[in-house]
Amino acid sequence: MKKIAYLILCISLLGLFANAQDKKPEKSGKIAVQESDKIIIEHSDFIDMNQYEIPGATVFTGNVRVIHKGTKINCNKAYYFTDENYVKAFGNVKINQGDSITMNSRYAEYDGKDEFAFATGDVNLKSPESTLTTDTIFFDKKKQIAFYNSYGTIVNKENTLKSRSGSYFLNSKKYQFTTAVTVTNPKTIIKTNHLDFYENSGHAYVFGPSTITSNDNVIYTENGFYDTNKDVGKLQKNSKITYNNKIIEGDDLYYDQKKNFSRGINNVKITDTVNNMVAKGHYAEMYRNTATKKDSIILTKRAVVITKVENDSLYMHGKKILVTGPPDDRVIRAFDNVRFFKTDMSGKCDSIHSNNKTGITQLIGNPVLWNNDNQMTGDLMHLIGNNTTEKLDSLKVLNNAFIIQKDTLSENGYNQIKGQNLYGKFKDNKLSEVDVVKNTEAIYYMYNDKNELVGIDKKVCSKLNFIFEDNQIASQTAYNSVEANTYPESEFPENARKLRGFIWRGDERIKSKDDIFTEEENLIHEKILLESKKKALEEDVPMEVLKETLEYDKNNPKPKEKEKMKKND
Repeated sequence: MKKIAYLILCISLLGLFANAQDKKPEKSGKIAVQESDKIIIEHSDFIDMNQYEIPGATVFTGNVRVIHKGTKINCNKAYYFTDENYVKAFGNVKINQGDSITMNSRYAEYDGKDEFAFATGDVNLKSPESTLTTDTIFFDKKKQIAFYNSYGTIVNKENTLKSRSGSYFLNSKKYQFTTAVTVTNPKTIIKTNHLDFYENSGHAYVFGPSTITSNDNVIYTENGFYDTNKDVGKLQKNSKITYNNKIIEGDDLYYDQKKNFSRGINNVKITDTVNNMVAKGHYAEMYRNTATKKDSIILTKRAVVITKVENDSLYMHGKKILVTGPPDDRVIRAFDNVRFFKTDMSGKCDSIHSNNKTGITQLIGNPVLWNNDNQMTGDLMHLIGNNTTEKLDSLKVLNNAFIIQKDTLSENGYNQIKGQNLYGKFKDNKLSEVDVVKNTEAIYYMYNDKNELVGIDKKVCSKLNFIFEDNQIASQTAYNSVEANTYPESEFPENARKLRGFIWRGDERIKSKDDIFTEEENLIHEKILLESKKKALEEDVPMEVLKETLEYDKNNPKPKEKEKMKKND
């Protein structure tokens, strides 16, 4: 009989509770809660309305099911505060929003007025793509934002994200972190202080100082995008990619990890630490072959390769430059209007082929070389370097070799040597000895010890040897079938003082590293530099990226404040 009486009492209480929920709001000075806004206790094994123990609350125990505007809460025990439209849930709490979002915890609270949930104790938030595990989660149903401030771990396919705090935007399926966060997957590790991560696509956006580390490289950027599924990225501020022996920098960098491909646009700089080489341009592509180590670099748009030579640097420019081969067998090829400059040497040609293993640099197509005061031309030139001393060793000029040196004392005089081929030796990067062979001719201005012109010497022979001291001809020796005459200046006509094929190109001489570029290239360069400076002054993080967070923070208390408020209840 007692059990039957208790059952009748419970049924009566349920009836009273249902009537209270269905009762229409009365008109008064206060804003009444609409019936559609009321929390509904859908099921419970037991009900207790002991107002002395828990004033203002009805206690539901055993298989409790709560529903409110599409949100379902399951738990072992619940306190329902009818007037406040508020629920406290205990034990095996599960909160569901639709079929996609589930939050499990040991304890939770739900405010039906604000549609705000608070869960703590071994909390995990599950979506179809990821699982967030942390100690405490706050969930704003109206804003569709969940956030935590108690260290959390998110597992998304192959990605594991760890941070002290973070937010999850349900509508866009985006996690956002504004404190230190680490993303780890089998291929990369991302570390940053500001990350937006989209769980559907695996796309990660980093802002501020950030690193992306893999087995092959380390990437630094302050504004970048990385696709964790496809292993491709785009970097847009103060970015650089560091490989074993190369560093790539630029305003706009793109890389494909799987294809070992990188591309840079505007202010691109590639540093080769093994070969003491720096390559620059406003467009560059780099292909890496991890098996053969035969990397390749393509440079255009004010392209230049700077190579360290002893205590000097050689600047080489072309419309297009290719750098290929492994570190110990690097080949540099430059095309179209090639120009180069070094303190004691400069030149021009149509194209250049340089191999650091053999030490041979070929100047192809109308080459001209200036070494101190000497102008050298020919059909083809070979410059041979010494890899041990890193100094210029020798020179070959093949077919139509011609050396012209402006005479320093006469007004219009030129010392000249021409022949089929020329072979020169360098000492301390200065021309020290020259052999000109086959069909050799020479004109030389001769002076005494008082620098008085003695005469103008003209020779024709099979071979000529010249010794240079202080960049001037110190001695000369003619070989085989020699025809030599020395003429007083007055008896040597002006029109005979220049050998056939004489072309003085002194006005073309490259006198500084800036002269290797055309005026048009310099104008484009200045424009790009101005655009880069303007971009650097802009905000690091676009306003639209933070819009959701800013709006939320403006209208809602901070997590710690909200937590304190809930616990005080």
